[in-house]
Amino acid sequence: MVSRMFRIETEVDRERRDLLRARLLETNTAASPVLRALRGTPREREVPLQVWALDDTGALAGGAVCHTWADWLHVTYLWVDARHRGSGLGSRLLAEAERIAHEDRACVAARLETWDFQAPDFYKKQGYEVVSVIPDYPPGVTEYTLIKRLG
Repeated sequence: MVSRMFRIETEVDRERRDLLRARLLETNTAASPVLRALRGTPREREVPLQVWALDDTGALAGGAVCHTWADWLHVTYLWVDARHRGSGLGSRLLAEAERIAHEDRACVAARLETWDFQAPDFYKKQGYEVVSVIPDYPPGVTEYTLIKRLG
């Protein structure tokens, strides 16, 4: 029997993090033909996609911060100032991000996460469907993951 001793450390270490990420990428690429085919293509990189709405004074009225990766749009943040909610601005921002992702970047689907007190019903009205529900994340809040096919 082989006895192995390990020292467990918990400090934040950027160099080790990057090494671990590289090794995980290597392992995943070796294990998945889909990821292997993705490597070295433009679709492999996360590409930022941001859509902004400015009011008549030039102040930020809303925005969508997203990125595209592997033919998917990921909506990270969508926000509309309280003064402009209910005006359709959120729908316009989301639709523009989806249009750019689909028409300019050949994305076939979109995904996002939202909490129960934020906007799951808004996204459902935009054609998104719930694919995951995580209760108590954080405690007392439910997180939803939603997706939508584009095009």
